[in-house]
Amino acid sequence: MDRLFNEAMILPAITLADLPPRDTVRWVSRRKATVVAAVRAGVISLDDACARYALSVEEFLSWAHTIERHGIAGLRVTHTQEHRAPKKSTRLTRKAA
Repeated sequence: MDRLFNEAMILPAITLADLPPRDTVRWVSRRKATVVAAVRAGVISLDDACARYALSVEEFLSWAHTIERHGIAGLRVTHTQEHRAPKKSTRLTRKAA
């Protein structure tokens, strides 16, 4: 499946056979990108992709948006964590007596 991708998302013809299995549980970046590419190419509709993989439309759209902004590498969980705003500390501080 690596032949399908480059950072510019220039793809040869993609088919249903290129899609991940319906029971996919581990969503690596390449599998997410394959589903996004298939929807963009009209191989499968957005509704069908969401039903097939039990995705929300919001989740799918976040994948597509991430690819547009950061390329396929942006879909990696560690990459996503690096680009999120740091969380504010919820640790309580003690006042000096």
